[in-house]
Amino acid sequence: MKRDLLSIQELGYQEIFEIINLAEDVKLNSVKYQSALKGKSIGLIFQKPSNRTRVSFEIGMFQLGGHSVYLGSTELGMGGRESVKDVACVLSRYLNGIVARTYKHADIEELAKYASIPIINGLSDIAHPCQALGDIFTMEEKFGTLERLTISYIGDGNNVLNSLMCIAAKLGINMRVATPKNYAPDKEIVKIAKSYAAKSGSTLEISNDPKKAAKDADVLYTDVWVSMGQEKDSAKRIKAFKNFQLNDKLAKLAKNTHVVMHCLPAHRGQEISDSVMDSRHSVVYAQAENRMHVQKAILLKLLK
Repeated sequence: MKRDLLSIQELGYQEIFEIINLAEDVKLNSVKYQSALKGKSIGLIFQKPSNRTRVSFEIGMFQLGGHSVYLGSTELGMGGRESVKDVACVLSRYLNGIVARTYKHADIEELAKYASIPIINGLSDIAHPCQALGDIFTMEEKFGTLERLTISYIGDGNNVLNSLMCIAAKLGINMRVATPKNYAPDKEIVKIAKSYAAKSGSTLEISNDPKKAAKDADVLYTDVWVSMGQEKDSAKRIKAFKNFQLNDKLAKLAKNTHVVMHCLPAHRGQEISDSVMDSRHSVVYAQAENRMHVQKAILLKLLK
């Protein structure tokens, strides 16, 4: 029976650690896996342009002995020139899996409904599960454990935050979120994440106070204030978020051992200052690298 990865909600506690542990082995022993997916192919359906997601999946698949084909919006026209159902049914006859990066999460769900091959969410308006898994892997790598960690997320209540809240709550990691009043995370996903936190014994706090969120944090995390598709609201957003920049003042409130994370691309001077982005606490580039190792683990689990 095929498995998809559309959101963190679909993964159990044990499955998350299976992916993280496999990613660690893949990173340390890459030669062992260089023919693991020989003869297998994935399609990359990207309605949005990408740096890390595209390159990490393409190179990751190549290093596993497989092949990838990029299908951008002009090549495919999914949902316009060709229906999502038809794309799913046809590509299922060519490929062994699909990574989809879409505007609407509903398109990924429809792909999964009609495809007979695994569908992996490479980003949608609701979720970014590959990013969250890579983030957790990076945290465990840097701290040696996930126990008693506190993540402070400061910025926009977006898809990255949705996935990060869910995975942190499932794993028993405390999380504090600070957003402007009209940019809080999705209420339904907050409700789901809090239900996970209640079971794991962790806490999830949502506020409009970045200083409160940053106090004694182990991880300081931020993301862009204006995501792709929100450009028309750029001026309004930048004004609303002006007091939510991750800068030296906020960083000083965190633990001396804290790490700084950003899923990239970064708009330096907006959501994060150069001094914090380039500080000794920053693990931003290690975080970006680890996307590939985690995604290789996901491909191994779903395609082998």
